[in-house]
Amino acid sequence: MDRHIADYLHYAAADRGFSSTTLATVTADLGGLERFLRSQQDDGADICWSLVDRDRIRLWVAHETQRGIQPQSLRRAMCSLRSFFRYLLLVGVIQADPMRLIPNPRQPRRLPTFLRETEMDRLFDHVAFPDTFEGHRDHLILLTFYSCGLRVSELVGMDLDSVSMERSEMRVLGKRNKHRVVPFGPEMHQALAAYLTERARYVSADALPLFTTPQGRRLTTDGVRHIVKTYLSMVTTAAKRTPHVLRHTFATVMLNHGADLEAVKSLLGHESVATTQIYTHTTFAQLQDAYEQAHPRLRRGSGSEEGGAADGSGKCERR
Repeated sequence: MDRHIADYLHYAAADRGFSSTTLATVTADLGGLERFLRSQQDDGADICWSLVDRDRIRLWVAHETQRGIQPQSLRRAMCSLRSFFRYLLLVGVIQADPMRLIPNPRQPRRLPTFLRETEMDRLFDHVAFPDTFEGHRDHLILLTFYSCGLRVSELVGMDLDSVSMERSEMRVLGKRNKHRVVPFGPEMHQALAAYLTERARYVSADALPLFTTPQGRRLTTDGVRHIVKTYLSMVTTAAKRTPHVLRHTFATVMLNHGADLEAVKSLLGHESVATTQIYTHTTFAQLQDAYEQAHPRLRRGSGSEEGGAADGSGKCERR
């Protein structure tokens, strides 16, 4: 490994506090750049980072694109490179940052996956949750995702004192250690009371986590994902059956029923309303789909029997 890359990885771990997962990702990204730059040299000498300019970086981008790397992965790798070159600039190895004017690749924005309200009604109105510790817990977990729009990490991180039964609200610790308060309604209040009663029979009063195993251990994110997938499989054929799909469903349902965009932003814990606006695209897509299926003039123009036979021009022939 190039010594400057090794020094940067040590700096990232010791001074910037990169997690082991992030460190492994950055190591792979910089290793790919190193292999590419060495392939451009004939003598096998060490890389001279001061000679790596914008043109070299553009060649690397083209190389990665030709390899079929996805735009999202390329953006992530470029983020690793930006941080690395800023470090080289900081320690005086280079005099100019070659990444400064390199744009990120465009990434098509995908609409979030969400479930229909009828599917969620089927889950809570017709699926029989067992009258056990796990049954009450799992019912509350699903209801919390759908009623409050939490991230899975936020849900598993909740403690008993995160919830106020008197005020029907929960204090959530979100990204970048920011707290927000999320209200909940009577249905969830009832489910929470039932779970806490059942929890007291199994779990010590000293146990802090809200959602636990019967032995009092905090649930893991993988454990919660398994619970969500198991129950959603009973009511939907959607390919994605994850906690985040329920978060998307919460936001979409709120906006469909007239919630203010700023209010939904606050409930979701988004930094910017621009992030929340993607759900307005989702609701508009629903509206457009319903319009195209139901409007009589569009149905007449589609060549259906109601509107007459269609000729080659796409117009309906009047009878």
